Amino acid sequence: MSNKDNSISKAVVSRLPRYYRYLGELMESGTERISSGELSKRMNVTASQIRQDLNNFGGFGQQGYGYNVKYLYFEIAKILGVDKKHNMIIIGAGNLGRALANYANFSKSGFVVTGLFDNNETIIGKEVRGVKIQPMDKLKEFIIKNDVDIATLTIPKKEAKKVAETLAECGIKGIWNFAHTDLDLPDNIVVENVHLSESLMELSYNIAHTDTKSQR
Repeated sequence: MSNKDNSISKAVVSRLPRYYRYLGELMESGTERISSGELSKRMNVTASQIRQDLNNFGGFGQQGYGYNVKYLYFEIAKILGVDKKHNMIIIGAGNLGRALANYANFSKSGFVVTGLFDNNETIIGKEVRGVKIQPMDKLKEFIIKNDVDIATLTIPKKEAKKVAETLAECGIKGIWNFAHTDLDLPDNIVVENVHLSESLMELSYNIAHTDTKSQR
């Protein structure tokens, strides 16, 4: 990653998937170009913020013309790395793991679930969207043979750290971590933690404080 990439804030990066999604919807509707002002109305982000965000990566717009929707869509795809295929495995084939494996939009964005793993003998051999659930002792061999980039962890936290260490040994580049624990891994492995309960607590906070404001 370049020094310029390192200077880009997490807030900017967090908005890029939204730009990508909205631009995809615009393409589907046949829209060929859009101004930052028009895009801001759709996204509830100021036009100034949109221009600032995109200027981090070169701007892409023309004064008086706006943005070419198709061009910007594919440029953001490159920035996000979703212009190429990512082989992904899911470790933990319980309710959450199966739900993620069943989500068809992952493959549309280039994230292809190629393997499912679990230590529960009662579900090993079953399939989810054509992907067979395999035992954990097949994990290392599968990663090496299938050029896996990303591993998703939907397992209890007591198992997550040991499994994450195994993934690091196998050369996994990124871990999407749904286990309720922090992972201590080498810096070259990117970990994205997803704490569902924390997100729900934030929602609860916002509801509570919205109610408080309305009562004033």
